[in-house]
Amino acid sequence: MTAEAIRAEGQPEGPEPPTPGAVRAWRIRMIKRGIKLFFLVLLIIVALLMLTSPISRSLSPRLEAPSLTILSAEGEPIARRGAMIGEPIDVTQLPPHVGLAFVAIEDRRFYYHSGIDPWGIGRAFFRNSTTSGLQGGSTITQQLAKTSFLSPDRTWTRKAQEAFIALWLEARLTKNEILSRYLSNVYFGDNIYGLRAAALHYFNVAPEDLSLSQAAMLAGVVNLPSRLAPTTNLAAARRRAELVLNAMVENGFITQAQRDAVRPARVRLGPRDDTPTGTYFADWVMREASSGSDEDYGNRRIRTTLEGDLQRAAVRAVRRAGLGRTQAALVAMRLDGRVVAMVGGRDYTESPFNRATQAQRQPGSAFKPFVYLAAFRAGYRPDTIVNDAPLRIGDWSPRNYDGHYRGAIPLRDAVAISSNSVAVQTSERVGRGVVIQAARDMGISSPLRADPSLPLGVNTVNLLELTAAYTGIASGRFPIRPYGLPEDAPTESSFRRDPQHMAMLRDVLHSVVIRGTGRAANLSVPTFGKTGTTSDYRDAWFVGFAGDLVVGVWVGNDDNTPLPGTSGGGVPARIWRAFMTEALGIQSAPAAPPVPLTQADRRDANEAEPSNTLAPEPQPPQPQIPEPLVPEGNAVTLPSPPRPEALPKQ
Repeated sequence: MTAEAIRAEGQPEGPEPPTPGAVRAWRIRMIKRGIKLFFLVLLIIVALLMLTSPISRSLSPRLEAPSLTILSAEGEPIARRGAMIGEPIDVTQLPPHVGLAFVAIEDRRFYYHSGIDPWGIGRAFFRNSTTSGLQGGSTITQQLAKTSFLSPDRTWTRKAQEAFIALWLEARLTKNEILSRYLSNVYFGDNIYGLRAAALHYFNVAPEDLSLSQAAMLAGVVNLPSRLAPTTNLAAARRRAELVLNAMVENGFITQAQRDAVRPARVRLGPRDDTPTGTYFADWVMREASSGSDEDYGNRRIRTTLEGDLQRAAVRAVRRAGLGRTQAALVAMRLDGRVVAMVGGRDYTESPFNRATQAQRQPGSAFKPFVYLAAFRAGYRPDTIVNDAPLRIGDWSPRNYDGHYRGAIPLRDAVAISSNSVAVQTSERVGRGVVIQAARDMGISSPLRADPSLPLGVNTVNLLELTAAYTGIASGRFPIRPYGLPEDAPTESSFRRDPQHMAMLRDVLHSVVIRGTGRAANLSVPTFGKTGTTSDYRDAWFVGFAGDLVVGVWVGNDDNTPLPGTSGGGVPARIWRAFMTEALGIQSAPAAPPVPLTQADRRDANEAEPSNTLAPEPQPPQPQIPEPLVPEGNAVTLPSPPRPEALPKQ
């Protein structure tokens, strides 16, 4: 019905439809209001970012150096480390290849974007979507902006703040100033911040003197400093440096001829400005704590597995052993590999070298449990009769420690008296490669040669890995990986189990302390362990367990000079027993004033100066095992060993 017909019938008329001009005017008003609202919201966001973002800190040439505090399991400080940060650098005063190396690998469009690079973000998104690797899209300016914050949050608010600071930096600073400040503050691993400190630390040169290969290696480190630090993973650092050099060629920063002339950089550690404070345990766990994050902010506090009372007991046990100038080390761990006490020497202030984790020494007979694990897997049992008799393999004739041979005896007794003859015979019969595999299964990672003398512990290991291997015997699950940070605790799925053969090993190790070479370590609770003494008495060991503690003790001299008359069943066993009686509360220990853990690894100022020799070692009673001598005519002769090329490679 038309409008005229409606009026003719007297019906009310509806609203007139808007004209095209009115519609356009209304749309324009809405667009203007939307624009105003957008800018109002943007203004509010900018204001909030200005109020909440550390803009003034971002403009500082050098940022505050972070620190790291190591705590015991109870929360008591063990050591506190501050980062080493170098003086600011000016990239215009460096060789051109230094700054360009970082630009090539971190932000190839650095000189062309305004702080945020959409192309770089898109390229990173595409590569992350199509490959298994992970590539970041942050520009150098954005990475510099990240260092303005004191916490490693990764929220959308933080991303917005970082982007705002990046734009702010681009507006306030020149490109060379941004690059200079980035290089002055970036983290290079080993608790080193800034290019000047990194150049001195890794190569002992000033940044103005960095070669192309050195600059490429440092530029590659900043991507994953905890994993690529040349001091801990030189091979990976060199591979990363190759990528940097290739990127420099692709971007036209160097020629292919210059690239081909580069030789891999060699690490030449420079002197530290100060001696780091800490303890043997703190030095060991510091690397784990530092590798937990590639971005350290402010003062980090890291709780560890060290138990304060056990650490103090370990130090007392070593101090009271009358070592003189001889060194000793002790490691104690729970059944899951949690390290609860560590002594790496007599006095940390005199020598921070950690003999528990860094010293590679021959374990002697303490290696024999791996021989007998291989034997038990091959069908031997603790009561299997073996022949403790003189032995000849080709031109080599191993001798028993005491020179006596006892003839036909149970394997259990052969372990108790630490018969070298039986250990070598067993190794030859089950196969040296099988013995090495047994050691590998239990967590021994040090190189092992498949020589006839393998079962006598001639290959070097460190105390930490040997103690961890015995922890596998104690717990019945393996391999045990020692750890010092609670977050590194293993999962049940990471273990293998062999309850039958582990029980057999515990059987024979119990006989060692009941009536064998380890009687000096015997406690009033079930005790298990093995002694170890090397040729000419250069190393003495006792590793054993009781309750839920596994403890290893080593005694020796740093210069490898002999300790006449010192065996694993003597001083090491007594140190072990002194620690365990206090740790397990088997008997009351003399009351001692509490000592801060930061001082526990240092000799008390009131202690008398040690003498130059060990205290005389008491002679334990002879084992209650029949000792019939075996005439030489009954000697066991085994075939000559195979040629070296026929031995399994390790």
